[in-house]
Amino acid sequence: MKYAIAFAIIILLLAGCEEPEKEPAPPKIDWTSREARLDSADSLIFGKSYLPIYSRIYHHKRDKTYGLTITASLRNVSATDTVYLLSADLYGTTGEMERSYIEKPVYLRPLETLEIVIEETEKEGGTGGNFTFEWAIQNAKNPPLFEAVMISTLGQQGISFTTRGIRMD
Repeated sequence: MKYAIAFAIIILLLAGCEEPEKEPAPPKIDWTSREARLDSADSLIFGKSYLPIYSRIYHHKRDKTYGLTITASLRNVSATDTVYLLSADLYGTTGEMERSYIEKPVYLRPLETLEIVIEETEKEGGTGGNFTFEWAIQNAKNPPLFEAVMISTLGQQGISFTTRGIRMD
């Protein structure tokens, strides 16, 4: 009986040691497959949006920063119209452009979301990063929505927060 209990405990321990299933990585955006040709005859409304991001935040002291993973969501909030993204540029804390994500106009289908992920180990953006997006739409009622989620976990510590884009003039 004693051995049966010990055997059962060992089986339970081994069963609990299974490696958890890994979540599938989000698909990388193939910007070239989304290229859009804008015709000058199209009656599109053009706009620009600003989205603040933070890939690093200060903690304890000004010279000590904490890395965050950023998910910038580019959302088409129209149920019927396409959104055209003309540019998605990332600027660092000092205002210098660090990366351009779109070389040619791309489209988002109705209610589609595209995501740009900046991993925690990357330093792009810094403590005061900025995205700017240029876009075109067919209907002024539904401009695109730009949001960012910043998150990090370390041991039992975790931090997360969001920001929302604003329209630029």
